[in-house]
Amino acid sequence: MNYDLAIMALEGLARSPLTVSATETEVVIEADAASFKELARLCLLLGGVQTAEDSFDLNPGVHVREGSRTLKLALRGE
Repeated sequence: MNYDLAIMALEGLARSPLTVSATETEVVIEADAASFKELARLCLLLGGVQTAEDSFDLNPGVHVREGSRTLKLALRGE
């Protein structure tokens, strides 16, 4: 993992925090666009992406399991 990029992403999230809430069935992450960009960067770094693409799949048995809560991303209103 590139720790410098991870620190930059965390610093970005500190400037514009996101809100996470959870129920028994779902997890909701609410943030503005800049925070989602930093969150995505951090997720890619933590996911160990070693490809030229800027994405990775959440795989059953690796990142999620049967019965995992649904993840909902919500853009915070301006």
